[in-house]
Amino acid sequence: MSDWRTDPTQLSPRSKRLLWSTFVGLVLACIIALIPLPYAILRPGPATNTLGTTSDGKPLVDIKGASTYPTSGGLDFTTVRVSGGPGRRVNAWDLLGAWMNPHDEIFREDQLFPKGSTSKQIEEQNAAEMAGSQSEAAAIALRSLGKKVGESYVVAALTEGAPSASVLKVGDVITAVDGRPVTALIDIQNQVRTHQPGDSVEVTVSREGSSQTVTTTTIAADGRPVLGVRLRMDFDFPFEVTIHAGDVGGPSAGAMFALAIRDVLTPGEMTGGKQIAGTGTIDDDGIVGPIGGIRQKIVGAKEAGATFFLAPADNCAELVGHVPDGITAVKIATFDQAVSAVEKIAAGQGDLPSCG
Repeated sequence: MSDWRTDPTQLSPRSKRLLWSTFVGLVLACIIALIPLPYAILRPGPATNTLGTTSDGKPLVDIKGASTYPTSGGLDFTTVRVSGGPGRRVNAWDLLGAWMNPHDEIFREDQLFPKGSTSKQIEEQNAAEMAGSQSEAAAIALRSLGKKVGESYVVAALTEGAPSASVLKVGDVITAVDGRPVTALIDIQNQVRTHQPGDSVEVTVSREGSSQTVTTTTIAADGRPVLGVRLRMDFDFPFEVTIHAGDVGGPSAGAMFALAIRDVLTPGEMTGGKQIAGTGTIDDDGIVGPIGGIRQKIVGAKEAGATFFLAPADNCAELVGHVPDGITAVKIATFDQAVSAVEKIAAGQGDLPSCG
């Protein structure tokens, strides 16, 4: 019978302490790794062909009441996948994986999301921005083809406690301020700014089909007089334009939607059969604005098979040294430039403004 003091199956006190320390360390590492952290990760997302169809066979750009024409190739809008943010924070393992992936980027949560916002608020904002970008895209595309598109300015939200909240309603269409007709957003801003904070202002609105004038009082915002309302622009299109983009949110697909609408409404195949991807917001003046996640979006475009990528001019600096092999990044600042770039790509012309 062996002596317990020399039995090789027994652990020495030192070994037991080492084993216990290792166990405790692993438990602590696991706990720490699972703690939610205030960071967000951007990853390349899928690209969707705006000239294609949805999973149930509907055209992604669906136009009724106007002549449409066959298209070919692709005008892909690109996306990013976001991990983290309010209500869905990442942990240390997520950050380690992102740090090891050359296409992922890590941001502080407050760099991407408004402080104090909830996941529901972010979803609602993204949905509203997507709807707005679709309307702006349709307006720009139709106007570029000589179509008349009316516009109106609708009360989308009221500042709680502001005098206007007691006399205006969400859905009111502002048609005049102090008796001066409104034909553009700047008309509202300029007339309100003729007052001082606390002054009375007459606002004429169209409400449920009838016109009425109410009197309210301006409030101060950054020292300037404002009505205390948030407005959205509504458009009166000559025919029905619907975009079936699924649950994608945000405004960054506006430029690609506008190109697709123009292509569908014009004879010939604007892309010449080429697969072109891109991104960028679009505003009422046809300006293509910058977006977030440009490096991830160009990677997503390449993975989807695109050979050209339309990038907002203001994002070009971010792409320097980050354009994947096999794809050409083209700089665009306006919708007209985007149309010209697509037509040159279709024609096989090489004098494209480089980005990155």
